[in-house]
Amino acid sequence: MSLRAQLRFPANARGSGCIIIGEVAQTHDGSLGLAHAFVDAIANAGADAVKFQTHIAAAESTPAEPWRVKFSRQDATRFDYWKRMEFTEAQWRGLAQHAEERGLLFLSSPFSQEAVELLTRIDIAAWKVASGEVSNTSLVAAMAKTKRPLLISSGMSKLAELDVAVAIAREHGAPVAVMQCTSIYPCPPEKVGIGILAQYRARFGCPVGLSDHSGTIYPGLAAVTLGCDVLEVHVTLSREMFGPDVPSSLTTTELRTLVDGVRFIETMRAAELDKDQMASELAPLRDLFTKSVVVRADLPAGSVLAREHLAAKKPGTGIPASRMHELVGRRLRRPVAADTLLNEGDLEDGS
Repeated sequence: MSLRAQLRFPANARGSGCIIIGEVAQTHDGSLGLAHAFVDAIANAGADAVKFQTHIAAAESTPAEPWRVKFSRQDATRFDYWKRMEFTEAQWRGLAQHAEERGLLFLSSPFSQEAVELLTRIDIAAWKVASGEVSNTSLVAAMAKTKRPLLISSGMSKLAELDVAVAIAREHGAPVAVMQCTSIYPCPPEKVGIGILAQYRARFGCPVGLSDHSGTIYPGLAAVTLGCDVLEVHVTLSREMFGPDVPSSLTTTELRTLVDGVRFIETMRAAELDKDQMASELAPLRDLFTKSVVVRADLPAGSVLAREHLAAKKPGTGIPASRMHELVGRRLRRPVAADTLLNEGDLEDGS
């Protein structure tokens, strides 16, 4: 079964093929209004899903947690930052409802048991297992027990850790997809790792995808060409926005370009082209762009054609240039002016 078929999309969802997820992460900077603006922007860009991260500071962190990058002037500690990123259950429910109204699948990564419980209550359709939580087997199990699909991000994990997470999902009967991800922000091309998608598909026997942090559209387009089932990219409304994820994000304009490119590639991959049929359909263009045999100079009736008498010129509505050698030694039935396209009526039978 395809990944899309395993997910519970809104009734007004659009599209088919690779599932394209716009990841907001913390780029809303704790503003509920901005979070809702992202829902609209990602829907307008044509994506299939919007994804957030559900942080409950007291449940996931300690005041001693170090900064990955000290970017915030208003938060004394990373714990303070997570606290500021929190939304209430009612606010999360409102975001999920907004996403559904816009035809988007609503996704969020939980970072604690309490976040799993909250998202379960608002009836989230699927789980995105964040890179840092793959080895947190109790949290993976809590998600899997809901039997909702798990999209497992491989960013920091060894293959053995992915094996365990996939096994937990299957033990509880939850569908699973494994997503290649490299936790470098932004990720350079040599670290993206789209070549590993085939290995994941063979190893896990499940849908595969790419969670991209390059800040460009190129890895996503390449991954879809290789047949990935789900593609996640970070999204920003502007590269001048505040936050640690902005350098690794696409603008919503770039997201629109990515979506259009993915659908273009999918159409190309699905089409089986019959070259002979296509050549027949292009017959009018063939007449315009191919060449016919002409005589280089005025020739009287009775002239025996030599190679130096002949040339190939457009249009292709006369004797095809590919038959020029057949005309050498043939006799003209009537006079022919220079640059006239020869036809069989101009020639006597035989040589």
